[in-house]
Amino acid sequence: MAHAVSPLAPAAFPEMPPIAGVRFATAEAGIRYRNRTDVLLVALDEGTEAAGVFTTSRCPSAPVDWCRAALKGGKARGVVVNSGNANAFTGRAGVATVEKTAAIAAAALGCRPSEIMLASTGVIGEPLDASKFEGVLADCAARATAGPWIGPARAIMTTDTYPKGASATVEIAGVPVSIAGIAKGAGMIAPDMATMLSFVFTDAPIAAGVLHALLQASVSRSFNAITVDSDTSTSDTLMLFATGAAARQGCPAISDAADPRLAAFKAALETVLLDLAHQVVKDGEGARHFVGITVTGATSTASAKRIAKSVADSPLFKTAIAGEDANWGRIVAAVGKAGEPADRDRLAIWFGPHRVAVEGARDPSYSEETVSAYMKNQDLAVRIDLGLGDGTFTAWTCDLTKEYVEINGDYRS
Repeated sequence: MAHAVSPLAPAAFPEMPPIAGVRFATAEAGIRYRNRTDVLLVALDEGTEAAGVFTTSRCPSAPVDWCRAALKGGKARGVVVNSGNANAFTGRAGVATVEKTAAIAAAALGCRPSEIMLASTGVIGEPLDASKFEGVLADCAARATAGPWIGPARAIMTTDTYPKGASATVEIAGVPVSIAGIAKGAGMIAPDMATMLSFVFTDAPIAAGVLHALLQASVSRSFNAITVDSDTSTSDTLMLFATGAAARQGCPAISDAADPRLAAFKAALETVLLDLAHQVVKDGEGARHFVGITVTGATSTASAKRIAKSVADSPLFKTAIAGEDANWGRIVAAVGKAGEPADRDRLAIWFGPHRVAVEGARDPSYSEETVSAYMKNQDLAVRIDLGLGDGTFTAWTCDLTKEYVEINGDYRS
């Protein structure tokens, strides 16, 4: 069932630069959807370095297992993504499917199957017929181009209502390098690694080990700081690829994550990942409000994160946001259940600039009319100060509406 574009969606898909060494094409393979693209093939130049982080689910999909093994080589020549079928909980048949898909893609791109990365998203528990990729991937390889990025972003969508992309251009040792990424996700979002699917590319010459370190550092403050519904997917995948093409313009090779020349690149990568992560939340199934939840004064960053996520995942808090109700009692309850150090009588809570609770009670200056007017904004900010230490963390979430139930109630229909 089609759903209206999220009211939180960007006005337009962003202009994104081509990445030297990256070409792609999409196709309609009829995996689950009809009359729309559902397969993406990305062709990468020889020598492309690759890294990834994946779901923490103990029931990962067959493509996740494949990529974890393939990435040990640190190189990639291609990526195959399909939407509509997660190829998760599919037993030995799922393993055979990823092996056959990788072989088909490798033949199309002229490389080894172990250099092909795979990702699937969609229904869990349904077999995926790898024969659907025969001919399709060879055709994609023959017509692959360096743009535009909106095609790949659309092909990986499932219940998403809009394609998601972000990019940046910075310098390494005075040489311009670009970063471009796409993502998909709208439900089953509480990643504990990344998001449902995201693929990021750069022309910078950066070694696989450095890429992995950069991802690990960046996702903790971006994709691992979001939630739509507290459910972690079996298929969560974030991969970062570096073609090294900028070396031809004199960009130095980076083999150490502590290299000071990486400073601007690190910041830009984190900005791109955070942009994509925010877009996933803003496309949360049925979402009407985007909420940032900042916890300060915690005993540690880890404690602040657990408290922020406890609030962000609370159905009672999220439904209050949907009703544009400044019910700060829901926040108090979520803080208290997080299992982290908290002192009721030191707690202070704000909705935007409006303090609604302080020292364990409603703020004496609280105005229901003023705060209710603030709650009608699409973008909302909540701040919770515990008054116990220096720990701070920001999580992002959306409201929980009736449409979320409708979307997921008929997801397999």
